[in-house]
Amino acid sequence: MAEQEGEKSFAPTEKRKKDAAKNGDVLRSKELATAVGVAVGAVWLKFAGPWLFDALQDTLRASFTLDRAAIEDFTPNKLLIGALVAVLPPVFVLGAVVLASSVFAQIGLSDGRWNMGNLAPKASRINPMSGLKRMFGTQGWIELGKGLAKLALMGTIAWWWGSGEVSKLIGLGHGDIHGQLVQAWDAITSLAFALAAGLVIIALLDFPILWIRRFFRLRMTLQEIKDEHKESEGSPENKAAVRNKQRQLAMGAMQGAMAKAQFVITNPTHFSVALTYDPDLAPAPVVLAKGRGEKALAMRQLAAELGVPTIEIPPLARSVYFTTRENQMIREDLYAAIASVLAFVMSLKRGDNPQLPSIDLPIHMQFDAEGRPEAIVQLNRTAAPPF
Repeated sequence: MAEQEGEKSFAPTEKRKKDAAKNGDVLRSKELATAVGVAVGAVWLKFAGPWLFDALQDTLRASFTLDRAAIEDFTPNKLLIGALVAVLPPVFVLGAVVLASSVFAQIGLSDGRWNMGNLAPKASRINPMSGLKRMFGTQGWIELGKGLAKLALMGTIAWWWGSGEVSKLIGLGHGDIHGQLVQAWDAITSLAFALAAGLVIIALLDFPILWIRRFFRLRMTLQEIKDEHKESEGSPENKAAVRNKQRQLAMGAMQGAMAKAQFVITNPTHFSVALTYDPDLAPAPVVLAKGRGEKALAMRQLAAELGVPTIEIPPLARSVYFTTRENQMIREDLYAAIASVLAFVMSLKRGDNPQLPSIDLPIHMQFDAEGRPEAIVQLNRTAAPPF
């Protein structure tokens, strides 16, 4: 059992994964970024390439056109600046599109997280021993295998492309500039799409490897799962502190209502109902506050501090709780029962020692702790089979 608790043989929890992601341990694939960048670049060259194509064509035409004016006023700097102005904008747009697509691909793979801590310098990155461990460890052999597989695949794609395009490229220079540029442009875009297809295949093969390695890296011991569960639920001390805080908040909110209450009926701990009766304000007793659980305990504590009598009559407490809202008069069916309690409270305040009155509630005004009418509960018990 101790070995099981110390052995990392359990799948990582969602909290473990989220904590790891916050610390920068996310799925991160260089192959995916490269594949997306090349694929987006190929698409750009295919559909937005005419912009760059026209710029190159105009630059070449201006470079090889020599007239009398160009000879008399030979300014190569102006020609170079004009070429840069024509060519650089589409090149910058291509670079920005490729960079943005690669970054968004990595962020999408890493649950949309951008961890600035990964940019901070780390001594382990320049530590020779750490470098040797990465080179000759399991990770190093995996990266070596991936590199050789990528080299073989991309080399095969390049050979396949070259077998059909090299002969055409060698023949360039025998036609007009427009035809030569079109042919060269088509060759470049076809190579970009072929390489992108190969990189996508590599990325699809690389992703399961990364997922499995991260899964094993984040595996947990039984003790870690227990500690996480305990932390998520909270220690008994924290729970007690939270309950105490909730009780204080409830007492603060009920302070005014409890100060006006004449008596409190309890269940004794699950339910509490504070009532008052003033004929000048209402023809029947009014519920000033009611609560269950922690709020009921807070009401009992506050009643003790304010000197408000607390009477334990569970059936009546449940009946008032489930049939009357706060700041509302009690139902007519409860008049007799509440009148008996009110007379008992008045006797206490006079200094007498009366006996707790016997309360007889109608069956339809009786409820269990879940608010179910006792009539239905008894009917279900009667209808239930004896076995």
